Amino acid sequence: MKISIGSPLPPFRLPDQEGKMIDSTQLVGERPLVLYFYPKDDSPGCTAQACSFRDAYHDFIDAGAQVVGVSSDDSSSHKDFAEKHRLPFTLLSDQDGKLRREMGVPSDLLGLLPGRVTYVIDRHGIIRHIFKSQLNAKRHISEALAALARGT
Repeated sequence: MKISIGSPLPPFRLPDQEGKMIDSTQLVGERPLVLYFYPKDDSPGCTAQACSFRDAYHDFIDAGAQVVGVSSDDSSSHKDFAEKHRLPFTLLSDQDGKLRREMGVPSDLLGLLPGRVTYVIDRHGIIRHIFKSQLNAKRHISEALAALARGT
């Protein structure tokens, strides 16, 4: 399945940083969802990106959206990462990479590094904006906020 703007969010069930299973149906319906995929907890670019989402978190709340990060790190790593950097949003563990593949998140840097992609999904579960940039981690925040401002 090729994910593009207008595609529905594929159904999934993944553990969060507390080990609690989160179903995709819990994330859509009430408000828009900013679902961002990142390569690795505590790497420099991913930390900058997560902290930028943290610093703009109230802007996302004001826009009526929720933020959820996804990487292949396990729940324990996510918990440590979230606590260390005071991340106020959910991190999901996609250890087998199934959701990453279903969403079409590419590998970058000669296939060595999982890609960095942000999806803005409306309250009906439809993808309304996609931003891909491995190296410009902080721009994911401004792209997502701009998409929300357009009425996603």
